Amino acid sequence: QVQLVESGGGLVQAGGSLRLSCAASGIIFSISNMGWYRQAPGTQREFVAIITSSGSTNYADSVKGRFTISRDNAKNTVDLQINSLKPEDTAVYYCNADISPDNWNQRLHWGQGTQVTVSS
Repeated sequence: QVQLVESGGGLVQAGGSLRLSCAASGIIFSISNMGWYRQAPGTQREFVAIITSSGSTNYADSVKGRFTISRDNAKNTVDLQINSLKPEDTAVYYCNADISPDNWNQRLHWGQGTQVTVSS
């Protein structure tokens, strides 16, 4: 049993910053990729950022230079530092992670999301 829980969302003004956190708990042997997605009302869920177990990162063009993804392998957490927020960043932000409970099984897990609302 694995659970991902996001935190850190809230209401901020444009230009402000937020730091989102996601903690994985449960039966975890290892975690490979960890990432963040977001979904605004009336839109499909879109990719935001990903970080591999070795620390390589990739970002959506819309957030590159403003968002920074990081992870703490010892704590099984992944964070998303969000700077220079824009109203179009308003969305529910979801973390995910490829988690193995043992040496041979792996599946992608999703958190329940945290709301980020940016006012103009």
